[in-house]
Amino acid sequence: MSLFSESERRTLRERAPLPVRMRPRTPEEFVGQDHFFGPGKLLRRMLEADRLQSAIFYGPPGTGKTSLAEVIAGRLSAAFVQMNAAMVGVKDVREVLDRARDRLLTTSQRTVLFLDEVHRFNRAQQDVLLPDVEDGVVVLIGATTENPFFALNAPLVSRSQIFRFEPLTEDQVRALLRRAMEDTERGLGGYDLEVSDEALDHWAVTSDGDARRALAALEIAVLSQVPDRNAPPEQAGTIRIDLAVAEESIQQKAIRYDATGDEHYDAASALIKSMRGSDPDAAIYWAARMLEAGEDPRFVARRVVICAAEDVGNADPAALMVAVAAMQAVEYVGMPEARIPLAEAITYIACAPKSNAAYLAIDRAQADVRENRTVPVPKHLRDASYRGAKRFGHGEGYKYAHDYADGVAPQEYLGVDKTYYEPTDRGREAKMKARLEHIKELRQEGEGDADSKNS
Repeated sequence: MSLFSESERRTLRERAPLPVRMRPRTPEEFVGQDHFFGPGKLLRRMLEADRLQSAIFYGPPGTGKTSLAEVIAGRLSAAFVQMNAAMVGVKDVREVLDRARDRLLTTSQRTVLFLDEVHRFNRAQQDVLLPDVEDGVVVLIGATTENPFFALNAPLVSRSQIFRFEPLTEDQVRALLRRAMEDTERGLGGYDLEVSDEALDHWAVTSDGDARRALAALEIAVLSQVPDRNAPPEQAGTIRIDLAVAEESIQQKAIRYDATGDEHYDAASALIKSMRGSDPDAAIYWAARMLEAGEDPRFVARRVVICAAEDVGNADPAALMVAVAAMQAVEYVGMPEARIPLAEAITYIACAPKSNAAYLAIDRAQADVRENRTVPVPKHLRDASYRGAKRFGHGEGYKYAHDYADGVAPQEYLGVDKTYYEPTDRGREAKMKARLEHIKELRQEGEGDADSKNS
C-alpha cells in the first residue's frame, strides 16, 4: 500500500539518505541477527520454504527490522503491504484485510502485512487484526521497539513468532560502512575516499550498534567536504576522513534507555545480579549507565539497599548500614555528587561476603503463615501487663533471659519445632551460626537441669 508509483519510489530512494539507499535487497546482503536469520536458522528457513508465519520484529532502532521486512517482501510469492501504525487507523487496516481476503479467494495469493511501530495501535485496534491473522488471511509482520509482551495484546503475541533484534556488533557496523564506501550504485563509491581505521572504529563504537546512525555519520563526513554537490563525484577530488572529522560527523552518543521499559528493568536486574555475583566493576558500569541515562538516583539507591539486605545479609551486617547511609546521602546531596556515596555502597556490597539466609528465613516463615495452621502465641510469652491478664495465665512460667548463664533461658519461643534461619559459614554469619549452636546446647542443658530437679 503506497501513495507513490514504482518509478516515483525509485526516484525517492535515489534521493534518500544513505541509510535508506543502502538497505539490503537480498538475504545475503542483510547484516546482523544471525541468531535467527543466519543460514539454517528459523526465519531464513521459513523464508526459503515460502512458509512465513506471522511474526513480531522487536528490538532497538537501526538494527534492521524494516530492512529485513523489505528483504522478505522481495522473496515472497505473497502480496506485500507496508503500513505505519502511527499513520493509519482501523478503517485503513480493514480495507487492507478486505483486499487480502478477496485476493486469497480469487487468486489463492496470500498477503503479508508489514505494520511498522505496531505498538502504536491500542488494544482495540490490535483486536481488529486477530481474526484474519488467526485464519491466515494475512501474514502479519509487526515491528516495534517496545517489549511485545507488554505493548501488544496477548492473543496477538501468542499467534506470532517473536524475533528479538540485537544491536549490531562493531565488526558488522564496520562491514556496512565499507560496503557503503565501495558501492558505486547506491553508496559513496563514486568518491575518492580515504577513511582512516580510527574514524571507522569511532563510528562503530559510538553508533551503539545502530546502522542508521553510522551510515548517516559517514554521509555527513563525505558530503560536508564536497565543494559542489551538483558536480559528478569524481570531480570532488580526494576526500580524507580522519578521527577528528569522524567525531564531528556523529552526534554525541545517545544512551538507549526507557525509564519505564525493558532498559530500565534490565539494567536494574544487571546491577543487582552483578553486586550479588561479587563483580564491583560490572555493578559500577550498570549503575553508571542508569545514572547517565537520567535514571532517578533514588531508584538506584533502593536497589542497593535491597541487595544489601537480601544478598549480603548477616554475612556482613554493615553492608545494610552503608547502603542506607548512601540512600540518605542521595536524598540530601542530589546529583551529580550523589553518585559518589552510591559508588561506595555498590562496591562495598559487591565485595562483601554473601548470604541470603535472612531473606530465605522470612520467605519460609511467611509461607508457613499463609499455608499452614496459625501458631498461637505460647501463654508464657503473651502480654501480662494489663489488669486481669494473670487470670488467663498470661506470662506464667516466663523465664527472664538475663537470669540465666550467657543470657539464654531454657524456654520455647515458638511452640512448634521449626527452623527458618539457617546461617551460612560465610563472613560474620559464621560466628552467628556458631553462636546459635552454643545457644542450642545451653537450652538443652537447662532443660536437662529442670528435668533432674522435677524428678
